[in-house]
Amino acid sequence: MADVKGKSLSKSQVEELAIHLENAELQAYEVTKITDDFPSMTYEDAFDIQWEIRRRKEERGNKIVGMKMGLTSWAKMAQMGVEHPCYGFLADYFTVPDGGEIKHDELIHPKIEAELAFVLKDELKGPGIHIGDVLRATDFVMPAVEVIDSRYKDFKFDLKSVIADNSSSSRFVTGGRMADVADLDLKTLGVVMEINGEVVQTGAGAAVLGHPAASVAMLANMLAERGESLKAGSFIMIGAITAAVQVNKGDNFTVHYQGLGSIGGKFV
Repeated sequence: MADVKGKSLSKSQVEELAIHLENAELQAYEVTKITDDFPSMTYEDAFDIQWEIRRRKEERGNKIVGMKMGLTSWAKMAQMGVEHPCYGFLADYFTVPDGGEIKHDELIHPKIEAELAFVLKDELKGPGIHIGDVLRATDFVMPAVEVIDSRYKDFKFDLKSVIADNSSSSRFVTGGRMADVADLDLKTLGVVMEINGEVVQTGAGAAVLGHPAASVAMLANMLAERGESLKAGSFIMIGAITAAVQVNKGDNFTVHYQGLGSIGGKFV
């Protein structure tokens, strides 16, 4: 098997797989996980595919409006059978206003997760970024809900396949109140998720790698491996505080955040 750090795919294979996965996202159909066909692909290959999808979107005129971390809770890693977190990018058309409508038909099998978003006032450039660096560089935090939608059949994948698929990114809602990190206890900050008025999930910030800022630090350090950084003004979603919950057409959702108000939306 190829070394994890090296590459096993050619440039043309990376491009073909990027087109394959992006078409599945844009046209909302399932595909089988790509490691079935390319078992020797490496993590570097997987990120190359994701960055190629990102490049294609930017070439078409889409803007990248943020980054997200995925699989950041020990429970989620166990649930999905993966060994460490991953990241993805957020494109402009992923954003849905608070209280807005999300078209279910544009997605395959969406699920929602309660998250927090950090907005930076200073650049974070790894390696060696830690929680203290993140807290110092943060302008404010705010509530966010991520709609994840794996392009893989039955939402089943391994870590390399999900990285290539932009870590299941599809839509996100943000809003509520902005707050200074100094005014919040991010570890104990509680969230309550409701679907159609019924509580379906509760959680606290510590579910994300023990501390939400640890997720941002990890992202900065992972990006540094590709010579990238988190610029001032970056919007970063930290990963799920709650388990992901499947949503159906017609469902309304609201997530309440301790001290930060609530956000919601509707699937139509």
